[in-house]
Amino acid sequence: MRVLAINDISCVGKCSLTVALPIISASGVTCDILPTAILSTHTGGFTGYTFRDLSEDIPSIIAHWKQLGLRYDIIISGYLGSIDQIEMVKEVKRELLKEGGLMIVDPVMGDNGKLYVHFDRAFVEQMKGLCREADVIVPNLTEACALTDTPYEKCTDYPALLGKLRALCPRPSVTGCDETAGDETLCAVYYTDEAGAVKKYATEKVEGAFHGAGDVYASALVGALARGISTDEAVRLAADFTTASIRQTKQDGTEARYGLNSESCMLGFLEALDRAAKRA
Repeated sequence: MRVLAINDISCVGKCSLTVALPIISASGVTCDILPTAILSTHTGGFTGYTFRDLSEDIPSIIAHWKQLGLRYDIIISGYLGSIDQIEMVKEVKRELLKEGGLMIVDPVMGDNGKLYVHFDRAFVEQMKGLCREADVIVPNLTEACALTDTPYEKCTDYPALLGKLRALCPRPSVTGCDETAGDETLCAVYYTDEAGAVKKYATEKVEGAFHGAGDVYASALVGALARGISTDEAVRLAADFTTASIRQTKQDGTEARYGLNSESCMLGFLEALDRAAKRA
């Protein structure tokens, strides 16, 4: 099983490829990387960061991989450094995804109701096209609203939102939904397949805003799917691991912009992953 993770490298602030590579690899599958940009830090909560777009390097990397005959069972794309890279990711899918392989798009564009720096409506419109190429998409609530032209402030009907996303992709999964009941808060709403009903999964509520949580969730989801685990079980494993990492970060008192302290929670995730894989 071979996975390709397309994302940026943020040198400080655990997110993107510095999260995807260790989590997917630890899940027991080979994970190759295609960096889209390199930043001194991620763009959330930091100022004065450096940013280098790696678009010029991507075509030659793809050409070399084609010479090597590399093909991937799963490709997941995340943060893209420019609008031109959307077409590059489509080419990567055409050239390097195995027949019957899984294309997963994490349409990284914003959070808390706002688009990140470097992104605008033109980028959102092009991202819709990439989502149409995917088998699974994993936007957070902000990104799901942007992709469906839904006002973020008024978005409380999550099944309806998921229905709109199905116009783009048959298996959408939206994270960061705020629907609290007791000590739990809704983590994800999703479809398992084209004909399935809307499903929900809730985890312990941990107050606060934590950078990199979406990357931890998406990476753990990919690791589980790559091991042949069902979507239901993969969502549960990824959500539980992400929540445990958030809880650990809050307990440690780490400044949120530096990312989640998921390292000490990794063993528990991998043990649960192995148990689920044996049942699959």
